[in-house]
Amino acid sequence: MKNIKAYITGICGFAGSWLAEELLANGYRVRGAALPTEPDDNLKAVRSKVKIDRFDITDPEACRTYFEKAQPEFLFHLAAIASVGQSFNMAEMTFRVNVMGTFNIFEAVRGKKWLKKLIYVSSPNIYGPVKPEEMPLKPDRLFNPISPYAASKAATEYLARIYIEQYNLPVVIVRPFIHTGPRQNSNFVIPSFCQKIVAAEKSGSKRPVMVGNLSIKRDISDVRDIVRGYRLLAEKANPGGIYHLCSGKARAIGDLLNKLISLSEKSIVVKTDKKLYRKSDIPVLRGSYRATHREIGWRPEIKIDATLRDTLAFWRRKDESRNQV
Repeated sequence: MKNIKAYITGICGFAGSWLAEELLANGYRVRGAALPTEPDDNLKAVRSKVKIDRFDITDPEACRTYFEKAQPEFLFHLAAIASVGQSFNMAEMTFRVNVMGTFNIFEAVRGKKWLKKLIYVSSPNIYGPVKPEEMPLKPDRLFNPISPYAASKAATEYLARIYIEQYNLPVVIVRPFIHTGPRQNSNFVIPSFCQKIVAAEKSGSKRPVMVGNLSIKRDISDVRDIVRGYRLLAEKANPGGIYHLCSGKARAIGDLLNKLISLSEKSIVVKTDKKLYRKSDIPVLRGSYRATHREIGWRPEIKIDATLRDTLAFWRRKDESRNQV
């Protein structure tokens, strides 16, 4: 795919920056959108190779202006308020960004002949609580969102169906299950653990690692596997299709914490804080990527142990660089 024009909303974010690297490594020309004051630290390895447009997707005129300038063949829409927990405290903003921001993007590219595929990143949180015997989840599962974040993603999927069916917008819907790795911020479980372990190591194990519900089970993949999936979906998937990207395994959060602690030479103390529990926590999430593999050949390749090791190493480097300033 030489010189194909790709555009990433949320290019400076966690997954967006990894997607930029994935696309560049495969011969794409990469451009993307970020908020006016958003740092581009995540892109430092490829900053000279990408063009960043600074605007807010909740501004419809800005969306029209910048997409018309870029005229991408593949558009990857990653920009979103992405935290389930934070969405309860900022529900209005979550809907404004996730739903209205996406509406603005759909309107800006509707009817444009230069657009071959729009990859819309949704979420398996739209399924809500599911019984263990109903796993693994498949894309035809009915929605039952129980958080503002999940509801916003469900609403946007309904919006996408309208644009697919009424306007022939070439949208591909992807529901990536939890993905983690270096660069993810500490609002999410694995980097939160890593940040706390590094702090405990520095304190001589005097500072305990405070945790919430360790019994919940999640289907967790490496972000580098996920963004490879985004690229393959753009290249091979059918517009109008819905796809899962996941590991196909449900891992207890407590087991992942234990794996991280085993990577430390210090004695780490773990304490449970009931305040960190969420009523919206879904006990188990596990998906199936069988249909995705059958259609585009994708399957996860990076082992969870490597993901955890790389993420903890990232937080150690981050702490060291902060101390050197």
